[in-house]
Amino acid sequence: MPEAGSREHEIVVYGASGFTGGLTAEYLARNAPGLRWALAGRNQEKLEAVRERVAAIDPDLATLPLIKADAGDPESLRAMADSTQVVITTVGPYLNYGEPLVAACAAAGTDYVDLTGEPEFVDRMWLGYHAEAQRTGARLVHSCGFDSIPHDLGALFTVLQLPEGVPLRVEGFVRAGGTFSGGTFHSAVNAMGRLRQGRQAANERKRAEPRPAGRKVRGIAGPPRRVEAAGGWVLPMPTIDPQVVLRSAAALDRYGPDFRYGHYLAIKRLPMAAGLIGGVGAVVALAQLPPTRQLLLKLKDPGEGPSVEQREKAWFKVRFLGEGGNSRVITEVAGGDPGYGETSKMLAETALSLARDDLPASAGQVTPAVAMGQALIDRLIAAGISFTRVE
Repeated sequence: MPEAGSREHEIVVYGASGFTGGLTAEYLARNAPGLRWALAGRNQEKLEAVRERVAAIDPDLATLPLIKADAGDPESLRAMADSTQVVITTVGPYLNYGEPLVAACAAAGTDYVDLTGEPEFVDRMWLGYHAEAQRTGARLVHSCGFDSIPHDLGALFTVLQLPEGVPLRVEGFVRAGGTFSGGTFHSAVNAMGRLRQGRQAANERKRAEPRPAGRKVRGIAGPPRRVEAAGGWVLPMPTIDPQVVLRSAAALDRYGPDFRYGHYLAIKRLPMAAGLIGGVGAVVALAQLPPTRQLLLKLKDPGEGPSVEQREKAWFKVRFLGEGGNSRVITEVAGGDPGYGETSKMLAETALSLARDDLPASAGQVTPAVAMGQALIDRLIAAGISFTRVE
């Protein structure tokens, strides 16, 4: 196994010819001069087109290395993993295509970064590769886009404003405006169609994963209600984000002896909330049967994404209410286009942090807060994503 510091590349962007992969490559071209990196994917011609795009940003990248790698060719993935310190992958749905690369990175001691929002995939990768990654020193960091960087690091930022050694309660309230790509839509529909399998994987992981000694970490949820700090009505949001926050809390003593977290979507008007509940319920129902699931998947192509104009109008704000030890704080994480502009930034800065920052020792499947914590918060603030204490 090559030592990380002796490898040819610091970062490889796998899936660079896809929508989010291309944006991530452009971000690195603009913001990481002198980086040793490469583009990877299965189509040489498309990779060359992405290289032309990044060379238009930085002419020195006209000879940027290209790596041919395919999820159906494990040897190509292992060679790619051996060549680099960190792999960013945007090739999803991850349940369909992600496991061979996780396996290659775990075996090679290579840090791995993705943007999955698929809980079943994350649980199955923990069951299959966490122990191997611990042995080799690989850090497998899932959910490094809008799922779940603002929520995981925002909860950490909030906890750091509260007293140490006392029970803490944090709630996150998500507001966002924008659109989503075909790849995101396909991942969501496929996950909704596998609720039973997802529960099985979650239960298997729960039985195998150690619990924090002498500490409690719990999720909280409540009925739809109005919360002034959130600016409207809030609905429990059963995404992967609260799972990531709770895993960070279980791993880090700073979250206190008894930590509780609730995660919600914030909506200004009650009729909008009711409409959203009905719409999501209909999609979940349609996703259960293969014929109707296939009809849903035809609504958007996997490589389809929003226009530049649409992305420029998009935004997100995640507000956190934290309480503990007679203290109460309100914090906020905010930025631009959550699905693409900011997600590609988060992916790139995560990989740069893993490759270059002096970080706490960790290995195996770890969350962003555990692997990078304050170092990544500092990078994202410098990159234009705000972390602020409101009250």
